[in-house]
Amino acid sequence: MEQYCPVLQVVGYQNSGKTTLMETLIQQCSALGKRVATIKHHGHHTPQKQESNLKDSERHQQAGAEITAVEGGGSLQIHIKNQSWSLEQMVNLYKSFSPDLILVEGFKKESYPKVVLLRDEKDLALLDEASDIICAIIWEKELKVVEVDYPIYHLDDSVSYSEFILEKLSDDDE
Repeated sequence: MEQYCPVLQVVGYQNSGKTTLMETLIQQCSALGKRVATIKHHGHHTPQKQESNLKDSERHQQAGAEITAVEGGGSLQIHIKNQSWSLEQMVNLYKSFSPDLILVEGFKKESYPKVVLLRDEKDLALLDEASDIICAIIWEKELKVVEVDYPIYHLDDSVSYSEFILEKLSDDDE
């Protein structure tokens, strides 16, 4: 019998705080006894250099993730080669390991529930590009976000957005 496993994406442009938020969520979910798996999108069309791309994956492991992978440039860094890996293929692969939760860093255009990180006005376009947004986290308090049907949090309000995200993830468990 297949076990249901929630998937949550953390998306944003480069240096928006995705990996830092991932670490926080991994630590919080692990502290609750959840087996966390992570997938990081390399985001470049060139083959991965092992040292540079493992940095974020190692941060995921140190935060408590039991399974990690980095995808990009036609390879999935668990030593499996394929022409390209879709997020759906990786999620299905991970489900065979029975994690309680899969956290995904990147893959902006996929359709899993998302937390969107926005540094400044230039990043607002991501709200139109992304689907299935559950909340957004902004760096600048003055950033004007047009009416949306999900909560907007400031980066400094980590208690509120962490509680909201964990609540959403526990709702998916039921």
